[in-house]
Amino acid sequence: MRDKALTRYTPAGIPITSFYLQHRSVQQEAGHSRDVMCTLQVMISGEELQNKVQTLEQGSCVRIRGFISRANNRQGEYRLVLHGQHIETI
Repeated sequence: MRDKALTRYTPAGIPITSFYLQHRSVQQEAGHSRDVMCTLQVMISGEELQNKVQTLEQGSCVRIRGFISRANNRQGEYRLVLHGQHIETI
């Protein structure tokens, strides 16, 4: 986790929490090692996951499962967001 999580609420009162995840790894490509680093925005919905994220500290190592989607539905929008559905501290 790179930054502190920010939470907003939908008109129905559902918490939507957003934070940035920084990924670093070494991957194999065409028989060679490659250092990989990227930052991805993560959004989670619901109180259970919100409570879990609020206990994480900056720099925590986590594994997040979910799905990737465009940040919004506007034409030409290419920014991707990971919609987290399961968070595990590693």
